[in-house]
Amino acid sequence: MNHTAEVEKHYEVRGWYSSVQEIRHDGGAPVEPLIKVAVGVIIRNPFVGVHSPDLSALIKPSASIGHALGARAMALLSGRPAESYGKGGIAGVGGEQEHVVACITTEFGNPLREQVGGGKAWISSASKVASAGTSIDIPLAHKDELYIRSHYDAITFSVPDGPRPDEILVCVAAATGPRVHQRVGGKTVADLAAAQ
Repeated sequence: MNHTAEVEKHYEVRGWYSSVQEIRHDGGAPVEPLIKVAVGVIIRNPFVGVHSPDLSALIKPSASIGHALGARAMALLSGRPAESYGKGGIAGVGGEQEHVVACITTEFGNPLREQVGGGKAWISSASKVASAGTSIDIPLAHKDELYIRSHYDAITFSVPDGPRPDEILVCVAAATGPRVHQRVGGKTVADLAAAQ
């Protein structure tokens, strides 16, 4: 299925955006690089200036966004498996925080999980209302166990000219592993594997 076409069938899309980070070290010796990616789509907000109790026009077709952004994130990882993920978004100043939250509910989350190769853990998220060019820190956590401390992370993402007042930026992030040089203890990926 062409997930991009599905999104564009249900929403008025202005653009698709992406960012890739490759971290080799954070003060210690260089290690296998951590790849972190963020991808987003800017859509028109149909509820600007309207306080509606029913946000189903954003919620119902959001599965298509979850699929499309998840597929784009995995493509940027170039065949490497995703160990962590997160989601978020920004409503332009003509909208409400609830408008972006409506785009990233379970309807959206389950397709995202499917695209990143499964995920048993809650998908960490952040949302806000802001002007064009504002950045958002998309939280990252292990996709199968929220309490694996080594994978607590984030990636900063922004679109220089968006979201405009009548738009919503919906975004996701994924990473190939823990923070480089993580060493503060807690439950580990090995603990998770042993428990399964």
